[in-house]
Amino acid sequence: MSYLLPSAEKQREFVRDVKQRGAPNITACYQCGKCTAGCPVAFEMDYPPNQVIRGVLLGMREAMLSSRTIWLCAACETCSTRCPQEVDPAAVMDALRRIAYAEGIRSPEQDVPLFHRIFLGTVKQFGRVFEAGMMGFYNVFSGHLTQDLLMAPKLLLKGKISLFPARNKHAKELKEMFAKAKELEAS
Repeated sequence: MSYLLPSAEKQREFVRDVKQRGAPNITACYQCGKCTAGCPVAFEMDYPPNQVIRGVLLGMREAMLSSRTIWLCAACETCSTRCPQEVDPAAVMDALRRIAYAEGIRSPEQDVPLFHRIFLGTVKQFGRVFEAGMMGFYNVFSGHLTQDLLMAPKLLLKGKISLFPARNKHAKELKEMFAKAKELEAS
């Protein structure tokens, strides 16, 4: 696969966007590969973490924003912990997801954004994750209706999940935080 590199100004603009969205040290990367070596999901990615950083530095905006990698990143921060230059590849992935979302670029991994929305929806609604509800909503809306059917009874019997959501005494404050975040996103 070959790419035509953008002009120097477009490169700088893309790097600036990523820096402003939470990855200020991205230009310190010297491609040691420790981030990729430690990444637990690199085998599923179309571009490993070090290549994503290099792609950003080269201004490969379309390729990086439409890659599977930014959506498959588990945000475990193993890459960020291992980085000798404190580049924070997890923050780079997060910045790229936010840019892609803001620009209306759809994820090639359709289930990942759906999972994010359902996860955040349950946290917003109940003040914490409601696993059974989240699994149910995810399976229905993703079309994977029978995906966890055999696992759910075992989890229920062992007390690992509950059929009813646990309430958080700080649920009201969390809802206010979500409202404030939405307000900030709009501005």
